[in-house]
Amino acid sequence: MTEKHSLLPLKTLLFSFHAANTIILSFLPLYLQFKGLNGTEIGWVLATGPLISIFSQPFWGYMSDKYKTVQRMLFICVIGLLLTSVIFFQMNGLIALLIVATLFYFFSYPISSFGDSLAQRRADELEVSFGTIRTWGSIGFATSALLIGELLNRIGIQYMMWPFLFFALLTLIVVIRLEDVTVDSEPIQLHDVTQLLKNKSFMFFLLIMMLITIGHRANDSFIGLYIHQLGGSEGLVGLAWFIGVASEALVFAFSALWFRKYHPLIFVIIGSILYSIRWFLFALVDTPMLIISLQFLHGLTFGVFYTAAMSYITRLIPNILQSTGHLIFYAAFFGVSGVIGSLIGGRWMELFGGSYLYTVLGILAMIGATFLILYYTIVKRKTINAN
Repeated sequence: MTEKHSLLPLKTLLFSFHAANTIILSFLPLYLQFKGLNGTEIGWVLATGPLISIFSQPFWGYMSDKYKTVQRMLFICVIGLLLTSVIFFQMNGLIALLIVATLFYFFSYPISSFGDSLAQRRADELEVSFGTIRTWGSIGFATSALLIGELLNRIGIQYMMWPFLFFALLTLIVVIRLEDVTVDSEPIQLHDVTQLLKNKSFMFFLLIMMLITIGHRANDSFIGLYIHQLGGSEGLVGLAWFIGVASEALVFAFSALWFRKYHPLIFVIIGSILYSIRWFLFALVDTPMLIISLQFLHGLTFGVFYTAAMSYITRLIPNILQSTGHLIFYAAFFGVSGVIGSLIGGRWMELFGGSYLYTVLGILAMIGATFLILYYTIVKRKTINAN
């Protein structure tokens, strides 16, 4: 099988799932607002996903490593995603939404994780840049954000289920044709996972990283409401996501040109500093168009930070535990951080407004960048002493 053909289903998977996921990420807060929920209640629903992902990500990662397959786990998760999403969009009350959201997110969160884990493995196998594969997820995200934002602006946010189901069904079709991962080692046992939990470098990095990713996840949840708060429409929300993710796609696409020149932690630190600057600038704006004009910083923050963090984590994880390790990384990056960002962010957004929220996020990112510099100094010193 040629490189071109072997990567096509994977790139299409990343495109289609992220196109579906952007509809949830970008417009679900507005959909829940349409359903009559307030800021705090929206925060509770949004926090359900990150909360359940803390358990679902390691579970599906362990199952993948145990049975030495990613494709079959992806198939189960996409089927579950389709079934639970149909039910979710029929719910109205907060309790019903919370219950079904738990099932929906149990299946949906690992899909992105598995896609990126596959992309990292295939990139290593073919000796190509991870970013050149992962950029197709960003292209799907950006395309969907722009087109679906404009579509929902015309037909109404209450119809967001239909474009979501279109891209979710496309994802299912692609998963059936996806080439599975090949693992030469024996299937892992449950006690093998404790290797990761005992890896101090791995665990410390995750804890420090979350100081930055809390802001990232809070922004994911509430940038749409912030734009609305400043007087913007669904179309402008979609445009903001399009610009942000288009810049992210460019950073991923050209990662081979800039990424391998320095240690990944250097770029993690650069990304965290840029995150702090980005949130402080967001706190100062007073019109939705200024938010949109600053969205190019999304690529320079998430694109740089995520690519470098994923590469560094892969170095710390034994080959036999790649799926488990990557999904634990996701549980921290998008799960724990998402719970904190959604719950606290929703409450602060309701009580104090977006400007206050983004000021706090800027301070958190600044603290995180400081700890990352100290962490890198320790890692570098250990490397020098080892040599």
